Amino acid sequence: MTSAKERASVPRHVTITGTRSITAQAETQLTGLFDDYLRPFADPNATFYLGGAAGIDTSALDWLAEHTQAALTVVVPCTVADQPAVAGEAIHRWQRGGRLAGVVELRAEKLGSSAYHARNRWMVDRSGFVIGFPQGSDSTSGTWYTVNYAADQGKPRLVVPV
Repeated sequence: MTSAKERASVPRHVTITGTRSITAQAETQLTGLFDDYLRPFADPNATFYLGGAAGIDTSALDWLAEHTQAALTVVVPCTVADQPAVAGEAIHRWQRGGRLAGVVELRAEKLGSSAYHARNRWMVDRSGFVIGFPQGSDSTSGTWYTVNYAADQGKPRLVVPV
C-alpha cells in the first residue's frame, strides 16, 4: 500500500480546460470550485498546464498562482501577444512574479479551432489527468473536445460544470 507521503512525492501533470465565457453567477462560484476541485491535486510536485485564454484558463491560473505552490505552465496556440488582453496581462504578471514554470508558444500560423485543438492535445499528451470546466453540454466546444481527447487516450478526467 502506498503511503500519503509517497503519493505526494510522485510528480503529477494536470491539464485544466474550460469555457472562455463565464457567467457572473459562475464567476462568484469559481473560488469555491477551484478550492474543491483543483486544490486536492495541487501539491508542490504537481504541474498544471493551462491554455492561456480568457475565462477558466485565466481564472484558474490566477487561483493556482495565488493559492498553491504547484508548477504552472501556460500553453498558447500562437503567441502570448495573440491572446486576449486579460489573458496576456495575467500571463505577464505571473511570469514577472516568477510564478510560472514556463510559457509555451506553439506558433500556429492561424488562430482558430485547429490551433486550439492542437494546443489542447499538446497539454493532454503531457498530462496524466484532465480537469474540465465546461459550460453546457455542447460536444463541439473546445472543453468537451479536450475532455473527450483525454478519454480516447484512457486518461482520467474530472468534469465540473460551470
